[in-house]
Amino acid sequence: MRLAAIDVGSNSVHMIIADVSREGHIEVIDRVKEMVRLGRRSFTTGRLTPEAMDMTVRTLAYFKRLAHFKRVGRMRAVATSAVREAQNRREFIGRIRRETGLAVEVISGDDEARLIFEAARHALGLAGGPHLLVDIGGGSVELVLVRDGKAVWLKSAKLGAARLTERFLPDDPPTTAQRKHMLRHLEHAIGGAMRDARRAGVVGAIGTSGSINTLVAMARAARGEEWGRLHGASATAEEIATITGQVLEANAALRADLPGIDAKRADQIGAAALLTDFVLRHSGAPSLTACTWAMREGLLLGLMRKDRKHHTVDARRRSVAGLAARFGGSNKHGRHVARLGLTLFDATALVLGLNDHARELLEYAALLHDIGHAIDHDRHNRHSYYLIKNGELLGFDPVEIEIIALAARGHRKQGGQFYPAELRALSTGAKRTVRGLAAILRVADALDRSHFGVIKKIKTHYSPGRLIVEVNANRESADLELWTCERRTDLLAKLLDRRVILEQSV
Repeated sequence: MRLAAIDVGSNSVHMIIADVSREGHIEVIDRVKEMVRLGRRSFTTGRLTPEAMDMTVRTLAYFKRLAHFKRVGRMRAVATSAVREAQNRREFIGRIRRETGLAVEVISGDDEARLIFEAARHALGLAGGPHLLVDIGGGSVELVLVRDGKAVWLKSAKLGAARLTERFLPDDPPTTAQRKHMLRHLEHAIGGAMRDARRAGVVGAIGTSGSINTLVAMARAARGEEWGRLHGASATAEEIATITGQVLEANAALRADLPGIDAKRADQIGAAALLTDFVLRHSGAPSLTACTWAMREGLLLGLMRKDRKHHTVDARRRSVAGLAARFGGSNKHGRHVARLGLTLFDATALVLGLNDHARELLEYAALLHDIGHAIDHDRHNRHSYYLIKNGELLGFDPVEIEIIALAARGHRKQGGQFYPAELRALSTGAKRTVRGLAAILRVADALDRSHFGVIKKIKTHYSPGRLIVEVNANRESADLELWTCERRTDLLAKLLDRRVILEQSV
């Protein structure tokens, strides 16, 4: 089923088009965005301007034609803060219906927060925590405290970047007095909620809006990093504080030239940065992670549940299966390697210091280890690493994706060493997990060298100084698999501190 979601925001109109499989996997087909500035002057006058309404109607007419061209089956369009508060909203919504045929639904701030929460949970999982979701739009900010994947509380406040800029930061650059005035207003509006978040012990903030993602991109640029995929990237609270000072001290022309900035946001990034810095400082969140899924994706999930009558409780597995199918077809080899690998994991995890969470990541790495063949056979393991890192896997945090990608990359390298440069950024525990999973994956992959499933199952047992792996080939010759596997056991043997012996059972 092909679905589309349209978000008529206070600054921009967005549309996302995606295919949803029977298993619930979402594959984005197209994204479009147009800056319309519906919130310009409307938060002070109470009315949407004719110019902004004209541009929005033209944009929605184009989006409707694009959706028709893309053969969209179901669509939902919603409007948020600027339209929600406008005195002439009924006139505007009626005009959209007459001129485009779109029925735009005006949703409440609480509904907006719930949609953002659903999208972020699908995209990042949000296990553990508590996490603080932050979405800064043009007219409002949505805040959600999440613990173990469940919303503890949701809050929507009239603190959007466009609204705050017009009301508190009219000068360019803003004066010190203007900044202090805005900070006093933030304290009055959300100070109590931030103290609640601090008392809850927030482990980090997650930003789901364009303004916040721009701040994370600026932090990465300041570190000299390649921008690459923004989803899952993070910045420390100290980095956001530094960037806030930079954007507030520069005028719009100078801000537009700052590394990593989206120039279209240069006029409002000061208010967004000051608000983000306030949230981080007062909630005690040590870092800010970018999530590129937001309200639009939440709308898609709602449409999907309505059509499929199921919840997206296993976004991780569906996301992996979707990526594997996109680049690996039926992936019979990957699924067989996963089965063999999990048997090896169960036999070696205790010695290797791996937990049940690592077992899940091994399965995903096995399912994806060969997708790099879609780019090129040579060095396909490195291509697999790239595709996993940039494949928009949902429900995983950035460290989990890095572990899966590195384990897949390590399935082909021979010898008892595996120290890619990317390991340096990981914790000691994550490094141990990567090397253990790569060692297991090398053996499991070798046991299906022919891709014909010759070795149906394996059994393992320990003897002094040895791990014995008995292979059952069901009377078929497993010479190729055994020959290959003997050359792939070095890393596993080193980590286990014992020889790995292969035996074919009769």
